[in-house]
Amino acid sequence: MNDDSSPRQLADVLAREIEGTPAGARIATHRELVRRFGVSATTVSRALALLTQRGLVTSRPGAGTYRTEKRPATRVGDTSWQEAALEPADRIDASAGTPRGFRSSALLGTLSAPGPDVIDLNGGYLHPGLQPFDRLGGALSRAARRPETWDRPPVGGVPELRDWFAADIGGGLGRHDVLVCGAGQSALATALRALGRPGDPVVVESPTYPGTIAAAHAAGLRVVPVPLDGEGLRADYLDEALTRTRARVVVVQPLFQNPTGASLSAARRHDVRAIARRHGAFVVEDDFARHMGHADAGPTPPPMVADDLDGTVVHIRSLTKVTSPNLRVGALAARGPVMARLRSAQVVDTMFVPAPLQYTALEVVTASGWKRALATLGTALEHRRRTAVDAVAATFGPHALAVRPRGGYHLWVSLPGHLDSGQFATAALANGVALTPGDNYYPTGSGAPHVRLSYVAAPSAADVDAAVRRLAPVVAEP
Repeated sequence: MNDDSSPRQLADVLAREIEGTPAGARIATHRELVRRFGVSATTVSRALALLTQRGLVTSRPGAGTYRTEKRPATRVGDTSWQEAALEPADRIDASAGTPRGFRSSALLGTLSAPGPDVIDLNGGYLHPGLQPFDRLGGALSRAARRPETWDRPPVGGVPELRDWFAADIGGGLGRHDVLVCGAGQSALATALRALGRPGDPVVVESPTYPGTIAAAHAAGLRVVPVPLDGEGLRADYLDEALTRTRARVVVVQPLFQNPTGASLSAARRHDVRAIARRHGAFVVEDDFARHMGHADAGPTPPPMVADDLDGTVVHIRSLTKVTSPNLRVGALAARGPVMARLRSAQVVDTMFVPAPLQYTALEVVTASGWKRALATLGTALEHRRRTAVDAVAATFGPHALAVRPRGGYHLWVSLPGHLDSGQFATAALANGVALTPGDNYYPTGSGAPHVRLSYVAAPSAADVDAAVRRLAPVVAEP
């Protein structure tokens, strides 16, 4: 079986083996399955998920995967007709423009849960040990006691929460310039659908966050990649891309970009906004790492939207990264008529963000200890970053990191030229380390081989250090 084998094929193979095992028998670990079948960690995770859906296995956190009790066979119909029904309609009508596509494999890869014997350098959410559990529990309890928590909230969001987001973003924004959304990915999808039509081009950073690529494809947009350097998105290439494609949307991550860690310099921020304004294009500012500055980061620049009086910038931020993956609350902010378009796009999908989530978020951010909690997190992130940087230098060499960002939660590590990032990630999993192959971050093709290492999903800084150093034999392979 090779790297292109589908999860369904692997699930079928494993199902035949599992059928003959007794109930309660432990199934091979993720690492063993990756090594045995020569497939990626994502393929193994999805295959086991399919087996779980079929009732053949069950996962026990921290223990492994086991054969379930045998159950009576269930009736299965013929679902093969769905293959034709799911064929994109544009194949029939070539004039329909760029087809919408749900190419979410790279995004799903960042959400896959590694086995209990694997150290997670892949995940983008805080390990439970870094999450403010006490504050979240108290906020949820207080929110639950509010009578208005169980009433339908306004479509645009709870007014007090919109006020808080407006003040936190700055630039004189008011509540009517803010729309509460279901965290960053939801806000990004809403913005791209609202601002673009199927077939339109959208300019993105290259490399970039896989969720940006997935959201663009789902909206039927044509992705136009523009390269980065140490100061962020290249302004000269942006100007050329907007001139050539006449794109009306540009997506940037101005702070601690995912995956490179680069931040837009003050001059580059001005140039990007000015170029977009000259071409009549919107800049979607995905400010996902706004509250993830490290203790040694120093002051961070204000959001691009803060001094954008012309309404060029559509701003996105979320509370999820610094609290819990389950507190899926974020905001879209913009000036001018575009806000009505954004609100209309969101209401079609979600109608509104549930009030219990909004009021819990409001309790979290207005509590007296909110800024203190962010400072505590910043100290922990700095410690983990320093640990990860030292381990990367020892394992990959002193030149493996072009950027050592003092914010965010990840490092963009260059690999020796003879290594392939996908194969490296598979080999890493076989050595007990889950990480993200760099190819996942390129809209088209791939660039120089890289991997992204996240240092927030592992239990401790010591685990991060141990995981990176486990990769030494993989780096040394000819």
